[in-house]
Amino acid sequence: MSERSVWALQLVDECGLRSPRPGGRAWLVDRHLLGAVLLALPAWIALGLAFGDRLRSPADWWAWLSLVLVQPAAEELIFRGLLQGQLLRLSEGRRLGPVTQANLAVTAAFAALHLLNQPVMWALAVVVPSLVFGHLRERLGSVWPAFLVHAIYNGGFGVAAWLASRPGQPLAMGLIS
Repeated sequence: MSERSVWALQLVDECGLRSPRPGGRAWLVDRHLLGAVLLALPAWIALGLAFGDRLRSPADWWAWLSLVLVQPAAEELIFRGLLQGQLLRLSEGRRLGPVTQANLAVTAAFAALHLLNQPVMWALAVVVPSLVFGHLRERLGSVWPAFLVHAIYNGGFGVAAWLASRPGQPLAMGLIS
């Protein structure tokens, strides 16, 4: 194998672009991944109830596609793939309590990116999800679980915003019916 091929394979591994560990689809039932998805439901309901009048849902199917696929794919490949993968290698996985330094640094960058077009509190609201995405990336050795959960989070947020914007239809009623 050529030196270039070895370098490319190493980069794919460091960026978490291979299939998640363990093999096959067992990662889909990982308890951390399932917990991350289930814990999002009360957050969506709370956001809808607390900020429903200020939430904006995607206006058309292109906006939904962007919210649920394009943005999570781009952000996870850049932040959890390239940045976190390289920072994990450089920091040798050093931790500050339960979180790696790489995950903390990437989370800070992720929140800073959201400051470009979001109010401060909204940008800070991405900190916990970012730590979750980083944890899943490290736990399962791939960006794909983080991408999946990110897409689910964005989709749930979009649905909560859509339900909250329905005239005369309370969010809780919209989620139940």
